[in-house]
Amino acid sequence: MAPGAQTVLNFRPPSPEIGSKADFVPPTISFLQGKWYITHSTLPMWKSNRNVTVTYTPLPNNGDVLDDLVEYQPLKSDKQKKLEGYDTPDANVSASYSWRGRGLLKLITSHWQVLGYGDEDDGWIVTYFSKTLFTPAGLDIYSRRKGGLSEGLLLRIRNDLRKINDENIKILAACMFAVRHDWEK
Repeated sequence: MAPGAQTVLNFRPPSPEIGSKADFVPPTISFLQGKWYITHSTLPMWKSNRNVTVTYTPLPNNGDVLDDLVEYQPLKSDKQKKLEGYDTPDANVSASYSWRGRGLLKLITSHWQVLGYGDEDDGWIVTYFSKTLFTPAGLDIYSRRKGGLSEGLLLRIRNDLRKINDENIKILAACMFAVRHDWEK
């Protein structure tokens, strides 16, 4: 690629009913695994919390199932909180997972899928999560890099999300907010 040239971002709509994008290649488990910083979201819960991360670890006996650890802190406390669960791949939709909580959350489930991802700025992912009894449907942007994505890449991602042929995604993309992080620590 020529210096200064930008790769084309590849997004898909969130539902097979809307139509899957034939040229969308799902991310590998090795791409997903590790720690990600949730830098932008529509989930109301993240407005009152900070330093939100998610760590995916393949389970030893089933490499397609991911251990899912979300860690965060309330805005006015240094207490570390966490949500633990696991993600099982959806056999019918690529890069789509069913989350089930662990411990007290074991009866809670949700569904999420990757809408887009790339390796610019050390890696990024956009996920769509379906509505549950406790949360509205929404979008998250993850960054592999502490400090988040470059402004240019973030702008491209947000613009491309608004081009997805799905009215709900367009509305959600317009409602995204920055999740607070204490990057200097």
